[in-house]
Amino acid sequence: MRNFFRGRLGTKKVSFRILLVVLIIPFFYVKFAYSQDDSASVSESTMVAQQPDDTTGNQNSENEAIIPGKDSAHLSETDSAASGHEETTATPGEIDHAVSEGHEIDEVKRGERFFRGLLPFRSESQSCVSCHNIRQVDTLNWNPSAHDIAVKYAHMDFAAFQNAVMNPTGVKIQASHQNFELTEDDLRTVKSFLDNMAAEGPVASKPSYNNLILFLFLGLLLTWAIIELIFLKKIKWKFIPVILLIGAFGWQIKMIVTDAIRLGRQENYAPDQPVKFSHAVHVGENGIDCMYCHTTVEQGKSAGIPAANLCMNCHIIIREGTNSGKFEISKVVEANETGQPIEWTRIHNLPDHVFFSHAVHVGSAKLDCATCHGPVEEMDVMRQHSDLSMGWCINCHRETQVNFEENDYYDQYIKLHEDLKAGRIDTITAEDIGANDCMRCHY
Repeated sequence: MRNFFRGRLGTKKVSFRILLVVLIIPFFYVKFAYSQDDSASVSESTMVAQQPDDTTGNQNSENEAIIPGKDSAHLSETDSAASGHEETTATPGEIDHAVSEGHEIDEVKRGERFFRGLLPFRSESQSCVSCHNIRQVDTLNWNPSAHDIAVKYAHMDFAAFQNAVMNPTGVKIQASHQNFELTEDDLRTVKSFLDNMAAEGPVASKPSYNNLILFLFLGLLLTWAIIELIFLKKIKWKFIPVILLIGAFGWQIKMIVTDAIRLGRQENYAPDQPVKFSHAVHVGENGIDCMYCHTTVEQGKSAGIPAANLCMNCHIIIREGTNSGKFEISKVVEANETGQPIEWTRIHNLPDHVFFSHAVHVGSAKLDCATCHGPVEEMDVMRQHSDLSMGWCINCHRETQVNFEENDYYDQYIKLHEDLKAGRIDTITAEDIGANDCMRCHY
């Protein structure tokens, strides 16, 4: 090692070898990190490759491939070998959940393989996972997720579950389950898997470490550049480590500043909701006005969330959606009948020290909803369109012209009306009437 740093291994440019090591280390780190991901990002082509050519390969790429556990009581040695996976032992937590629901862990594991389409090997019908996601996905899947199904049928007996799968009543589900091939014993294992999922909760998505890896890699470059400039001094052209030093340090600063600015902001935040409600369908296709559902937007601080009985004004007749079938609408019907409100996830959040009122902006200023919320009529999954930062609000107040002439709310601004009539000013913005006064939002 001493000879290596002194340049006695036949290469005078020892710094080049150090740089090479610095570049190679992150590669192996990334490779190791992804190898520990438990197949969370297995692609569709990989999943199909693990099955025989004549099995169904219509899997969702967002769902991970199953690594079977030991289930010798239910799976023959031939089937185990054909599955092409290394067997693992179930954890104590898995056993506790499975046993608490009255199912053996081997039965749960086998049911998961049937759900993912890994069994039966000679099936010509689509697998369950081709329609029902096991993991959360970024795009809207109109079909209910595996967890939704698990929760709905967790407290129902097998006969009800079997009837729903094998003899569905909805038009959409009938088309999907046509020629569905699954024996009663195999379907029981699927029910076991879903019961266990209902007890454990949905499968969590794995976090991404890409930014952390990039930050550490830039730190290695920065460290090497400093060592080269101060101690090694092996590179003839000093501008090379200087450029690397400035570039790596500058990029790290940019990453820190960007993430610091994002703290508390949720631009493009689009969480999963308990009901797959599409604004594109309701607002875009059917032309429902925003204020029909958000009834308090002109008088209250909040726009309000419609109660289930308001939804029933339409869904008392419409019980099956074109895209989602009966499953999602049945959630609304059940909420209305039981009186249990739907627990929607709030999307637009402001810090606690900020005051905002829809009544002022919509009721008084007559702003259009799209000014802040964007093209809602195009969103299947509702997301936060603007970053809602203080700078964004201040700029909006500076640029938004107030309609003084046709709004009685602004009659109190007598001086500004006189200036308009006299021609001393031609436009009035929200800033001119004190919208950017600190105490308007922070008091």
